[in-house]
Amino acid sequence: MILEVAIINIKTGQEKSFEAAFKKAENIIEDQSGYVSHQLQHCLEIASRYILLVNWESLEDHTVGFRESEAYPQWRALLHYFYDPFPTVEHYQLVS
Repeated sequence: MILEVAIINIKTGQEKSFEAAFKKAENIIEDQSGYVSHQLQHCLEIASRYILLVNWESLEDHTVGFRESEAYPQWRALLHYFYDPFPTVEHYQLVS
């Protein structure tokens, strides 16, 4: 299993709108092949920061399967407006 970690900074004052858009967008990733689970968490210290954690069966399920899917433009249309700057996305593998 691979953990995708996205640190998301959004435009100040857009938190509620971003969360509403994410409610719609999360259905998109839930339907993707290789998707396992996800969490969106809001930072307590920085109001415009979130972290998105997505578990995928493999790295390719995210980087190829999802990002090259017909559903990805829908994801982008719902969420990319809010990013400031574009999120840092990294992938992790369990060590122990």
